[in-house]
Amino acid sequence: MTDKNFRIEKDSLGELKVPADAYYGVQAARAVANFPISGLRPHEIFIRAYVIMKRSAAVVHKNLKMLTDEQADAIIKAADEMLKGERLDHIVVDVYQAGAGTSTNMNVNEVLANRAAEILGLKRGDYSKVHPNDHVNMAQSTNDTYPGTMRIGLSMKFPDLLKAIDYCIASFEKKAKEFDDVIKSARTHLQDAVPIRLGQEFSGYTSILKRCRARLVEAELGLRQLNLGATAAGTGMNAHPDYRKLVAAEISKKTGIEFHPAENLIEVTQSLGDFLYYSSALRLFALEFGKIVSDIRLLSCGPRTGLAEFNLPPVQPGSSIMPGKVNPSMAEMMNQVCYQVVGFDTTVAYSAHAGQMDLNVMMPVVNYNLQQATHILATSITVFTEKCIDGITVNRDRCQYYFEASVGMATIMNQHIGYANAAELAKESVKSGKTIVELIREKKLLTEAQLKEILDPMKLTDPDLQSISKKK
Repeated sequence: MTDKNFRIEKDSLGELKVPADAYYGVQAARAVANFPISGLRPHEIFIRAYVIMKRSAAVVHKNLKMLTDEQADAIIKAADEMLKGERLDHIVVDVYQAGAGTSTNMNVNEVLANRAAEILGLKRGDYSKVHPNDHVNMAQSTNDTYPGTMRIGLSMKFPDLLKAIDYCIASFEKKAKEFDDVIKSARTHLQDAVPIRLGQEFSGYTSILKRCRARLVEAELGLRQLNLGATAAGTGMNAHPDYRKLVAAEISKKTGIEFHPAENLIEVTQSLGDFLYYSSALRLFALEFGKIVSDIRLLSCGPRTGLAEFNLPPVQPGSSIMPGKVNPSMAEMMNQVCYQVVGFDTTVAYSAHAGQMDLNVMMPVVNYNLQQATHILATSITVFTEKCIDGITVNRDRCQYYFEASVGMATIMNQHIGYANAAELAKESVKSGKTIVELIREKKLLTEAQLKEILDPMKLTDPDLQSISKKK
């Protein structure tokens, strides 16, 4: 008796039941059974990139007369439907699967082939007109389509990350200007140091982010060389000589991103170096940004027993037991994301090292980690900027107090009252709790006019103004 809930498909290992309503076929069904690992699926943008790649291949092979118009048009229509959001949920293979991503490549081939069969009036599972391997996968191997699609998908996702970073940079720049006249004490070795303006600290954060952004842009450009047409080992076997140039051009046209064939297909087939470089740039950003976020948490700690130089906007109650407590929730979230990105990079690094001879088979886990790192950085930076950085307000009186109370004030007074006097005042300040400025006033070591001139915030913290002052 026939089970109407299934159809029978056959591959080189034999027959297998496939759900009757599935657009995927026998090889994807085997992978679903073999790899019930995490429940994670590839990011949607990667699936879309794979479909764009398959669509572009069909366009090229139609123009080269290697596919009939009927075959190519059916594949192209099936691809266009997927790019509109249809049947994306039929890409069902787990992120953790056999090496190289063969199962995912076949999953995409089968979905497109089965939909193409329907378009041509056939039933799912009937590959007599459009075959997953012979037609959808024409002149392709998992070994060039999977890494090629990794590159396409990451480059398609990258603008989201840049947009988030640019938003964050703009917010820090705004705060740097807003806080430019706020004098405070710098801290080195976690101890009081010389004066600095809060705006200067924020300008430093801005500069750090801009440099990290530049490194990311450079790393992403390295992803735009494709080894499509390399087929199994980079030799181009079974691919038309013009295929790699034409398919890169078609993908560029479809995505609006300028891709090009790799100069050396052997290199790009066996090496994940470009992905490692991009991952390293993500890691660098996460570590640098994570340090900034930690600074923000420290400088806002309090409100009574901490530094409390500025306030973070409250976003939620901070405790289930302490009424009124508010935590730096957005900064804590951001730190966790940064740490996770570092973990992703560790996985990518080990995987990139694990390539053997003519292929690195660790691509699926590298792809997932890079897509996830790019995604969570983009989303977290956006909400962190919106719900934290944009709403920071300064406690001017607290900053002024730290400026006046800091033993770093002794360094300022050194050239005006002498090293020995400044050292004695620093000791007395620590012992008495009085600021050095208060002690100078008590001992009448300097006039008010002199103090005003000496303690001008801009002159104290701007090397150019200090130089002009000394010349006078």
